[in-house]
Amino acid sequence: MPPSAPSAPFGTRLRHAMDTRGPLCVGIDPHGSLLTDWGLTDDIAGLERFTRTVVEALADRVAVLKPQSAFFERFGSRGTAVLEKAVAEARSAGALVLMDAKRGDIGSTMGAYAATYLDPASPLFSDAVTLSPYLGFGSLRPALDAARTAGCGVFVLALTSNPEGAEVQRATAADGRSLAAVMLGHIAAENAGAEPLGAVGAVVGATLGDAGVDLAVNGPLLAPGIGAQGATPADLPGLFGASVGNVVPSVSRGVLRHGPDAGALRGAAERFADEVRAAVGGA
Repeated sequence: MPPSAPSAPFGTRLRHAMDTRGPLCVGIDPHGSLLTDWGLTDDIAGLERFTRTVVEALADRVAVLKPQSAFFERFGSRGTAVLEKAVAEARSAGALVLMDAKRGDIGSTMGAYAATYLDPASPLFSDAVTLSPYLGFGSLRPALDAARTAGCGVFVLALTSNPEGAEVQRATAADGRSLAAVMLGHIAAENAGAEPLGAVGAVVGATLGDAGVDLAVNGPLLAPGIGAQGATPADLPGLFGASVGNVVPSVSRGVLRHGPDAGALRGAAERFADEVRAAVGGA
């Protein structure tokens, strides 16, 4: 089938990609300082060169590529066009594309976001998208339904790596649980009975040290913070415990700083993937 029409549920495709390509997600974050570090101009020409280099270097070998949409949107329609091309080319090369958009809204607006990233007819159609549930988990229903229909996935913010997140995510809900625990409970319910892995993932920062909640959601656990933010693959087993085999470690600057040399980018990604394999072992 063509790349725009997934042949299997997202959880199945992600498990296969991680098992065959290595358990790693690499972010595509073309912020201005990184473009400058690469010797590029912070404009649409630099954005195009940077994005093309990353996709050509990594899309045929890493499990997941995660473009951060904001860094493309800041250039307006031309930046969005670069993002559309990157998504299509990365998926054609075999990488799963996780759109890091962190969308969250209600009703028809949430439906429109779902159509943007989870409808095969959309030029930004991706394998998965990040979502914010803090208007209530039920507000995500249009995206959850669209993902299921299209064979895609979603990653729901649960315990993020930024320190400010704790004031919301660690707050106590009416039933005495933290809001993060409530969200993780909803995610687990969505994934009930799925094999080998559910399509609804959680975002749990690798820098947290101690999650303090049950992470057994039968779905993937996106773990940003590896590399430049201070976490290492060796930290994963202690944080994720029995669920560590479902972790998708995410690294951006730790790989991207090795550009613009394609071979150096590939080498950095391979080293991180090897370190994750060694840390996770047979989990």
